[in-house]
Amino acid sequence: MVSLLNLEGKVAVVTGATRGIGWATSQILAAHGSTLMLAGHSNRDLLDQRVEEIHSQFGVSVTGELFDVSDPDGVRDFYGRVNKLHKKIDILVNNAGILDDGLMGMISLKQYHNTFNTNVLGVVLNMQYASRLMSRNSTGSIVNISSIIGRFGNAGQVVYGGSKAAVIGITLSAAKELASKNIRVNAIAPGFIETDMVNQLPKEKYQERMASIKMGRIGTPEDVAKAVLFLASDLSNYISGQVIGVDGAMLI
Repeated sequence: MVSLLNLEGKVAVVTGATRGIGWATSQILAAHGSTLMLAGHSNRDLLDQRVEEIHSQFGVSVTGELFDVSDPDGVRDFYGRVNKLHKKIDILVNNAGILDDGLMGMISLKQYHNTFNTNVLGVVLNMQYASRLMSRNSTGSIVNISSIIGRFGNAGQVVYGGSKAAVIGITLSAAKELASKNIRVNAIAPGFIETDMVNQLPKEKYQERMASIKMGRIGTPEDVAKAVLFLASDLSNYISGQVIGVDGAMLI
């Protein structure tokens, strides 16, 4: 019996693929046989390194592309290359995102536009092109990375929380729209996860967040990647329009 976690023959796109959750996701999808197209934003050397690591460790076909997820032309050109190389896409993981906190009264237009362009527009653009390719074969899974802040909010994170709440709304609406084409759309809302962004927090803030996690430990990128694998695989082939919290029972 073929494992429902077997992704051989499936093509996956992961945005924000070189670090943190995106990198852990890329590895777990490759470990289960998926062909990969890794999307990075600005660091060509790191992206090339990640491509080589995936290929040498897992032996799957993997390609790396640099583009800005909020640039319509860049996204269009990227999916043109996906089509040229593979003629299809089965899995899209919308992971690319930025965090730029600001208190009310101190939020600049630049902060607002940069955050929403990446975290919201980037998700919509990638979904539009990916879903067109998925529609050809009437199958696909889209996983959007939101945040616990998008579900419950947090002081000082109006813009970030708003952008991640928008990702949830996008997910729920797209799930209804694309269900007739057998394209599933789900979101994951990570809690406090050990990433570069978290490591920049002041010590007091870090300890405060840790104290709010009922499971008593910080989450890892691999914890989130496992949930992505579930939603990308045939184990979840009747699940769509859901938001899965990966937060260790964190209270916020």
